[in-house]
Amino acid sequence: MTQTDWITLEPRGDRVWELQLGRGPVNALTPEFLEDIRQCFDDIAERSDIGALVLTSPFKVFSAGMDLKAAREFDVVRQREMVKGLNEAFLAIYRCPKPIVAAINGAAIAGGLFFVLCSDVRIAMAKTKFGLAEVKVGVDFPVGPLEIARSTLDTNIQRRLMLTGQTIGPIAARNFNIVDIIADDAEDLHGYAMREARTLAELPPGAFAKIKLQLRQDTIAKIETAMTAGANDPENGWFTDETAPAMSAIVAATANG
Repeated sequence: MTQTDWITLEPRGDRVWELQLGRGPVNALTPEFLEDIRQCFDDIAERSDIGALVLTSPFKVFSAGMDLKAAREFDVVRQREMVKGLNEAFLAIYRCPKPIVAAINGAAIAGGLFFVLCSDVRIAMAKTKFGLAEVKVGVDFPVGPLEIARSTLDTNIQRRLMLTGQTIGPIAARNFNIVDIIADDAEDLHGYAMREARTLAELPPGAFAKIKLQLRQDTIAKIETAMTAGANDPENGWFTDETAPAMSAIVAATANG
């Protein structure tokens, strides 16, 4: 078993492991949480005892994306740390050679959606929603999430999600190939996820890893090249004059229900 303050990794039999994201109450993303995620997936990539991974959340929300309450106070240094964290954490998941099954029990919004997009099989409960709210937050996309979105979403759903910030439900998400299976309840979600993970764990691991890399290597190279060129360290930070007011408006709206 591996455990950090926010991540638990435990065996579930048949070389299937469950990685639980546990930064309560909504798995909101901070530079420190993202660094833990990066380190965890870099470690998983090297482990021969892990045949497949099931990605879960114990909360009603799968991941709400960036921690807006904290982020609206970020100075330029913290903004850069956030960009670096988003780029490196989601690249680590995207290029992980292990099969990853996302068991999505609640909303996956903004940065939270990239846990889904980086996974190989995506299973959602009936009462879930999906969105890319960056435009509402007043920020653009760091290169890692941007290139992952380009490689995993068709152009029409890119337009709908990325330019409007609107959310969609599980049926629309399945129609747009964001999720593969819709489960009726938590029990079904767990059952489907474990079944899919066990099937993937039985595949020849070397062949799976090579084919996954063949499919993703162009996107990985684009992200790595951009990071080498300075994408992790934007000169003037990430935010604009629009960002803090937009974040505060979302925080206030959420607090008011």
